[in-house]
Amino acid sequence: MKYILPDKLPTTVVGSYPRFPEAKKALKLKKDRYSNKEIIEELIQSAIRRVVEDYLEAGIDIISDGEQRREDMAVFFAENIKGFKISGWVRVFDNVYYRKPIIAGRVKWTHEITVKDWKFASTISRGRPVKVTLTGPYTMYDWSYDEYYGDKKEAILDLANALRKEVEHLIAAGAKYIQIDEPALSTHAEKEDIEIEKEALEIIFQGINAKRIVHICYGKLERLFPDILDFPVDQFDLETKNSNFRLLSILKEYSYDKELGLGVIDVHSTRIERVNEIMKDIMKGLEIVPPEKLYVKPDCGLKRLPRDVALAKLKNMVIAAKKVREELQ
Repeated sequence: MKYILPDKLPTTVVGSYPRFPEAKKALKLKKDRYSNKEIIEELIQSAIRRVVEDYLEAGIDIISDGEQRREDMAVFFAENIKGFKISGWVRVFDNVYYRKPIIAGRVKWTHEITVKDWKFASTISRGRPVKVTLTGPYTMYDWSYDEYYGDKKEAILDLANALRKEVEHLIAAGAKYIQIDEPALSTHAEKEDIEIEKEALEIIFQGINAKRIVHICYGKLERLFPDILDFPVDQFDLETKNSNFRLLSILKEYSYDKELGLGVIDVHSTRIERVNEIMKDIMKGLEIVPPEKLYVKPDCGLKRLPRDVALAKLKNMVIAAKKVREELQ
């Protein structure tokens, strides 16, 4: 089944979705090395199916697998890339903890990591494209202990080469939307870090036949401009709703002309944005780029929201985008 994307204001998601009970059970079983791998796969696929069903119900144009297999965005890739081991639990903020990765050897790609879930989601998406989200090399390094390299650039570029291998396999499978998630970048505005990230993205994206997207959220995003405008990407997927769209004046100042993934849903709030509110926010984005270059989406992943709240937010977002499209005709 072929799905025709709207040529203006397509709706999408950043990546994660509230974890379904099947995924929670699978992650628990995974910790027991004697668990039946087939049962784990069945549980993961069941969770992905439920994610896709929610996206279809909401009417999202470009969906994801909901990252149901991932315990954490950094830990998941660390468990699947050679050179990492995982530490004990580390507190991030409030009562949020994660198992911090440790770089203990030279980083190297050895097997497909996300292809299986992308393929499955694509078979049940009713033709809608499925975006692949990969935790970026800068964030992987920044959120890990480095016990091997002692050189940030060398480590990040090795990580970029590992992710490049994954991207090549995704492209071979048919993926058309590849997103690199770099939330850590907004906490570092040093010129050196931005240049390292640019080189890393050039490694990952060079010559690929797919939409090249980088997602950056929270922190002080405005400090990254205008330097990141030279990144080799087609689209910047940005958090803007939570920060009251303060970044848009910066984009206007620098005559922003790439595609813009505009965050119009606050994923840190359980308040469900009204349709008219979202419509007004979409219009703010249209002051920066034309509707053909504006992608409507939440600020970030939805995994920390209750499922009913996440779904209600997405439904209103889709209705708002449709209404603005109609007004533009």
